[in-house]
Amino acid sequence: MTIEHAYAHSLQKPWGVVDPRPWSNEDVNGNAIGEIWYERADTTATPPSLLLKLLFTNEPLSIQVHPNDAYARSIGLPNGKSEAWYVLAATPEAKIALGLKRRVTPAQLGQAIDDGSISELVVWQPAHVGDAIPVAAGTIHAIGAGLVIAEIQQRSDTTFRLFDHGRGRELHAAKALAAATAGPADARPATERLSISRTLLISNEYFTYERIELPPNTDWCLEASQETWLLVIDGGARVAALDLAIGDALFAQSDRITIRAEKNGLIGLVAYTGTPIPELLHCVDMETTQ
Repeated sequence: MTIEHAYAHSLQKPWGVVDPRPWSNEDVNGNAIGEIWYERADTTATPPSLLLKLLFTNEPLSIQVHPNDAYARSIGLPNGKSEAWYVLAATPEAKIALGLKRRVTPAQLGQAIDDGSISELVVWQPAHVGDAIPVAAGTIHAIGAGLVIAEIQQRSDTTFRLFDHGRGRELHAAKALAAATAGPADARPATERLSISRTLLISNEYFTYERIELPPNTDWCLEASQETWLLVIDGGARVAALDLAIGDALFAQSDRITIRAEKNGLIGLVAYTGTPIPELLHCVDMETTQ
């Protein structure tokens, strides 16, 4: 039985921001913070299978791809990297790229990497607050400037870059060719309202991603029977014995989480391994499943 206030670890990136507030009040000393990784407080525990992140973009990220499980294991890695994004903030011109405009041969994709035309071959689309975007392993993708994104993913840091906007970092053409699905991305599924308090954003074989909305001054119980992450994106709550505000996250496993939504209520993202759980969230006040 485990409930922990997750440790927020900031990472500098050339495309990051110098002011990550309100998601983090850490003094970054003028450095560009691109990511916050939420890690277990117990560093001696078995690493979790999921990784929860915040991404902050002042410039576009590289055009990239992640391997699936089979290819990752063929090169000595424990697993691949499927991920999902939830847009927390977006400037009016913010965009993401997902998949290619058309299917191409490996030779054509290799040429597009070599001459940089991959930047015109990917499908750029507007990004808006509240968008939920699945990024299956093998999908060529990119994140543009002006975004804050909450990402849940298989626990892996393996990224193969195809294009990097002239930053001079290494590209990984051979591995990208082996890992990529060189065609359009799968259609984005619609979100599904599960109850007045739960919205299913994305579910796949690795994780389920939900948004929860709890009214002010109400009491709840979250069933964390498997690995579970909770990120506060608005409001605040007393969760177990912890006070959580915007940008705080919690890790739990094989436990039951008590939540007291505070005066402004709580909006959060919940990610957990496995398929959607029908009785994930109970309102203690009403003694009904929400």
